[in-house]
Amino acid sequence: MNAKTLEALNVIEKRVNMIDSKLQDEANLSDIKLLTELNKERSSLESIYNEYLEYKKIKSDLDEANYMLKNEKDAELKQLAKSELQDLEEKIETLEKNIELLLLPKDPNDDKNVVFEIRGAAGGDEANIFAGDLFRLYTRYAEKNNWKVEVLEESESTAGGFSQISFMVKGDNVYSKMKFESGSHRVQRVPKTESKGRIQTSTATVAVLPEVSDLEVDIKLSDLRIDTYRSSGAGGQHVNTTDSAVRVTHIPTGIVASSQDGRSQHDNKDKAMTMLRARIYEYELQKKQEQEASQRKSAVGTGARSEKIRTYNYPQNRITDHRINLTLSKLDQVMEGNLEEIIDGLIKNHQKELIAEQINEDN
Repeated sequence: MNAKTLEALNVIEKRVNMIDSKLQDEANLSDIKLLTELNKERSSLESIYNEYLEYKKIKSDLDEANYMLKNEKDAELKQLAKSELQDLEEKIETLEKNIELLLLPKDPNDDKNVVFEIRGAAGGDEANIFAGDLFRLYTRYAEKNNWKVEVLEESESTAGGFSQISFMVKGDNVYSKMKFESGSHRVQRVPKTESKGRIQTSTATVAVLPEVSDLEVDIKLSDLRIDTYRSSGAGGQHVNTTDSAVRVTHIPTGIVASSQDGRSQHDNKDKAMTMLRARIYEYELQKKQEQEASQRKSAVGTGARSEKIRTYNYPQNRITDHRINLTLSKLDQVMEGNLEEIIDGLIKNHQKELIAEQINEDN
């Protein structure tokens, strides 16, 4: 383990010890806000702290085994030390890899809920049908993770699926797993609308945006134009009887968000504002990234909707993620929400890139 990593671990250990000292100080017991903040920070450092304690223990045992191997005269004890040394070296190698991953810079959005936006793109009705298939895929995956899905806005297609659907996924660390889904998804299959049995290629675009609060995106009321209109389509008995649908326009950027699927005008306004904040956040982030021309673009993808990230080949039951060159011959299983293998591959690849980037910086 290099000196820079050890220095970082020593700082973490000192910080944890300081936090523990403050938590045990009777003078702080009545300060609920301070105790909450300390416990939250303690929890965020616990994994890396425990790994470091284990590392130090194994390192001590390793040094002892090395000393015995060099200085022990008894052949049997020397063989025992040699065997123990091999076991300890394997353990410390595993610990170093774990620590390396835990020390990687954390995406501040990883523990957030997300707003998904799926649109049918090239391919007409088939693209919209595929957008519906993707919505079902993500809904199934959310169910497997005990996440909650809430539709914010939808435009159903007459042939099936959606020309556009926006929905929120709420749960633990949703963004950390779903952020790599942004991009253009390509499907190859015989459409339901195709009478001659010809395979067609269509696309749907996906954007995954972290849910953001009022504090993270400063939106002035004077910059908003809020329109109400009569809902259309499914949504309950209030539909087509009251002006419950809401459209919010952010005048400085021209970004628009609307909702008509809520049970009231107030509900629809809340949903529209949730989408608007997420879209403005994405807009500002992309602007910042464009300005920082030297910023590294990950091979996992920039998240742009135009970027082709994955192909779903139905005739061959094959799915390919082009960013990590991963091909699985089990498309039918993936479409039932079994995305784990692909998402794990994307996360591991991203971690490797971050580690390589840090090594380059150190050199």
